[in-house]
Amino acid sequence: MSDSPIELARPDFDLPVRGGRFERADVESIARMGTVSSATACAKLHGMGITRSFVDGPQALSPGQRVVGSALTLQFMPQREDMASGLGQEYVERHTALWELLETVQPGDVLVIQAYGSRFSGCIGDILASYFARKGGAGIVVDGRIRDAGRIRDLGIPVWSTGTTPHYASQSELFPWAYDVPVAVGGTLCMPGDLVVADDDGPVIVPQRLAHDVVDAAQDHEQWEVFSRQRLEEGAVLSDYYPLSPDARQEYESWLSARA
Repeated sequence: MSDSPIELARPDFDLPVRGGRFERADVESIARMGTVSSATACAKLHGMGITRSFVDGPQALSPGQRVVGSALTLQFMPQREDMASGLGQEYVERHTALWELLETVQPGDVLVIQAYGSRFSGCIGDILASYFARKGGAGIVVDGRIRDAGRIRDLGIPVWSTGTTPHYASQSELFPWAYDVPVAVGGTLCMPGDLVVADDDGPVIVPQRLAHDVVDAAQDHEQWEVFSRQRLEEGAVLSDYYPLSPDARQEYESWLSARA
């Protein structure tokens, strides 16, 4: 019996997959979260019982950039030649989740891409990133790689990824499969419409319904850190002021009232 290739029958399964309707994070939530660092958001979520909010792996393409926005999700899946493959070169991508998703972008969206930390798939290139930005997209977080890094950097759109590659999205082992679905990125679950906070410390996913609680807790945290820094610069003892001891907390409350 020979091992010659056979004509592969395609399973009866429609692609791309699109998830159900979802609510984007509202403008007020995004604006309030604008003052919160990813480190503070991550710490406050941990205190609330959400212990895995940090997207491990992606780094800022341009240090110093920051973004807060509503998650728009894209899921890659492993290629299988009877279902989906990149053998049709980039032209095959016209009919994938990647192309369809880009037509749904709204101002303030942050594109969050599940790509398993792949070193070989360039999930986004400069033309798609430019199209995303023109539609109002605020930033991109990729649990994998991008290509055309120099031109994307020139666009100015904030991007976090695990690195770069010359490959286009479906050139290697992955294929754009689904959008508006839950995605796993860097060990973290991201639901469509969750808030994304990303800066030099990396991206953090904030469950949409916890956004205001996180902001309220973060504002107190960041204010007492200002007080603590001031006292420590004046020579105070670290264990009294970081974090605040009960006595230092009372002193902070008085300091805060005096500034009001």
